[in-house]
Amino acid sequence: MAETIRVLFLDRDGTINEDAGSYITSREQFRLIAGSGEAVSLARAAGYRIVVVTNQAGIARGITTIEQVEDINRYLNELLARWNTAYDRCYYCPSHPDYPDPGYDRFEECRKPATGMVERAIADFLAEGLAVDRSASFFIGDKTVDVECGLRAGLRPILVRTGHNEERLCLERGIRPEFVADDLYRAVTGHILAS
Repeated sequence: MAETIRVLFLDRDGTINEDAGSYITSREQFRLIAGSGEAVSLARAAGYRIVVVTNQAGIARGITTIEQVEDINRYLNELLARWNTAYDRCYYCPSHPDYPDPGYDRFEECRKPATGMVERAIADFLAEGLAVDRSASFFIGDKTVDVECGLRAGLRPILVRTGHNEERLCLERGIRPEFVADDLYRAVTGHILAS
């Protein structure tokens, strides 16, 4: 029988690292938001698996490359090592509906708010004999699409006020997160580990 696990699904830009205002193409542009490394470390210490799920349409738009995105994702784990932590898995979606590309259009169902990346992560864990308990797992992000993705996937969504801070937009659209936090650190310490 599969072992049950809890997962923290995390958006990347604007949630873990500062949103540069455009697509991040180099390590030099990539800066962690204060407290996010510690937040990941605390969540892992509490038994959560960490999965990064990020829309990276800059690939379809020709602004960034797969190699650049993957290098920055590796760099994220290098930075997290300062807190003796890391993410377990990382998924990114290269497609964008306004920039059709035969190489990336097949990934359309992964673009948040679609749940493709979450479902793939859950399937990959299951292949290792690990069953994700959705009701005890969270999705944290700075955008409405993150909250909506979490809701659609049956996870517990948290909106952070860093990055795009779409708190008002969530309310206007009736897409309600379980909790709103100032940043990832407060989401983890003030809600996830406190409940």
